[in-house]
Amino acid sequence: MSLKDKKYLLLDLDGVCYGSHNGYPLEKVFGMVSKRMTLFIQEKLNLDEKEAKELQTNYFYKYNTSLNGLMLHHNIIGDEFLKFVHDIDISFMKEDKVMRDELKKLDMKKFIFTNGSAEHAENILTHLGVYDLFGRDKVFDIKDAGYKPKPEAETFDSMVKKFGINPKETIYIEDIAKNLNIGHKRGCTTVWLKNDEHFGKIDSDKDYISYKIENLSLFLKEIRLLKSK
Repeated sequence: MSLKDKKYLLLDLDGVCYGSHNGYPLEKVFGMVSKRMTLFIQEKLNLDEKEAKELQTNYFYKYNTSLNGLMLHHNIIGDEFLKFVHDIDISFMKEDKVMRDELKKLDMKKFIFTNGSAEHAENILTHLGVYDLFGRDKVFDIKDAGYKPKPEAETFDSMVKKFGINPKETIYIEDIAKNLNIGHKRGCTTVWLKNDEHFGKIDSDKDYISYKIENLSLFLKEIRLLKSK
């Protein structure tokens, strides 16, 4: 099935809906989130800043999210953590009119699949001026996943069930390459949005990636033009 015949568009949030490609590098937003994570760990586990940062990083690489490791080993309450770390000021982020225009024109059902919270997704997408094109019912977040992060197969399958989509009719876009493996196994056309983040580039050379792109809006335009032929 070619791109023009796909019915569903599945987007990761952080690093895809915003990133260097539209003027908001991931580190600008996630840097704030990361600092809040470190502070949370410091306060909850009575660690100094260096120890907290090391634990945060180790858990991220080992368990795909720092929260997953904290819940497994320290009985951290997921919702409390998410509310704290996503309490950030992103007033600098403005409407992405180009992305909005392409999303509106594209004749596909569109969904967000994130390891963050639905509240964080609403905050980001509202500032980008596109939240009304999704809404809560089209966001699958870490709480929907029972706090089991991507790329867990169980989490992917739960997302598919919630949205009622057919993976074989889906274009799935991620900035973390290894998260696309399960999508490929389930039949998605997989797209990696290229970036220089160390974690994002892991396994970016694997054959389970169908396309590699540098700009989300331009790729959406390509799909739209293919569909118009």
